Amino acid sequence: MRVGIVGLGFRLGYLGHVFTAIDGDVDIVGYVDPAPAGLPGLEAKSISAGTRYETLAELIAAGPLDLLMIGSPNHLHLDHIREGLEAGLKVFCEKPVVISVDESYELARLMARFGEDRLMIGLVLRYSPLYRDLRAAQAEGAIGDVVSIEASEHIEPYHGAFFMRDWRRYERYSGSFMLEKCCHDLDLYNGVVGARPERVASFGGRKSFVPANDPAQRGVNDLELFHRKPSGWLGSDKVFDSDGDIIDYQVAIIEYANGVGMNFHTNLNVPDQFRRFCVMGSRGMAEGDFVRGFLHVHEGMGNRRIIDRTYANETALSQHYGADEQMAADIIAHVRHGRPLPVSTRDALEAGILALAMDEARTQRSVVDLRPVWDRFDEARMARAA
Repeated sequence: MRVGIVGLGFRLGYLGHVFTAIDGDVDIVGYVDPAPAGLPGLEAKSISAGTRYETLAELIAAGPLDLLMIGSPNHLHLDHIREGLEAGLKVFCEKPVVISVDESYELARLMARFGEDRLMIGLVLRYSPLYRDLRAAQAEGAIGDVVSIEASEHIEPYHGAFFMRDWRRYERYSGSFMLEKCCHDLDLYNGVVGARPERVASFGGRKSFVPANDPAQRGVNDLELFHRKPSGWLGSDKVFDSDGDIIDYQVAIIEYANGVGMNFHTNLNVPDQFRRFCVMGSRGMAEGDFVRGFLHVHEGMGNRRIIDRTYANETALSQHYGADEQMAADIIAHVRHGRPLPVSTRDALEAGILALAMDEARTQRSVVDLRPVWDRFDEARMARAA
């Protein structure tokens, strides 16, 4: 399978390794990136990235490609997706797929034109064993009707500092922290609820990564922690005096079309990080944590624990709780044989629109009504090329 990459950053460099490890017939034949931060990682594993091209058009023209993989900064995704689809290629794009509601409408129109099976999105947590087990328990009736959800994604200070130093610190490139980092989680819970979010309120800001909290002000000289995770394009050494405009904590409440309520919390400065959820239903309750690696399901009558499972935080290949290698295997099978995937472009866009609504609610200090957005979104999805 011949693969081309546009945006060979750390993530696509890592996924290049995973894809070739899963299937020895995967061959990366070329890439486009003026400063490929992910290239040394591939070379260290004796994996060739093929020929370097100046533009995506040159990479496509050199073809043929069975799959175009997009790992460029988020604000470039839409143009790269469009170029790949118009060239007749199957396309894999890292999350988040686009960075605005208007871009979501535009991509919906592209899907109406080219078909959703041509575009695959890297919402990798859909492939994790924990999430698959959660959905299986839900399908078997262990939870009953979902009533409410409490969920969070919290990351350690070294990871939060990375966001303050990386290009992702600028919303004009990333979309926002909620979109860039938490679209994974919002997609998962949208899937559990089985309905679209309709009303959103949110609050947040930056209170940890500010000059007053710089450990250097307290005479701490060992600041390696905050520079442990390398940044690529537009990288900076500034952490507590970052010029970025992203938040470092945010809370949100969501009401779905079927009446389910959810609260969601993210924080970039949590020493003992966790990524957990509790799904409360009419017949039972499911509680889990991706970082701490467990899933507990309790039945409502008698409070008996009917599922008690543990999971590895990382595996030999996966940085995402066993999900990366499963995603690679499923994407390869989809490209070769058309095997269905557990997450669609529509799922990705709906999670992204929810994240963007959270940020609108936060900045406008208002409750955002998403129903008009879904009307326009569905109109775009039904569009056809002239």
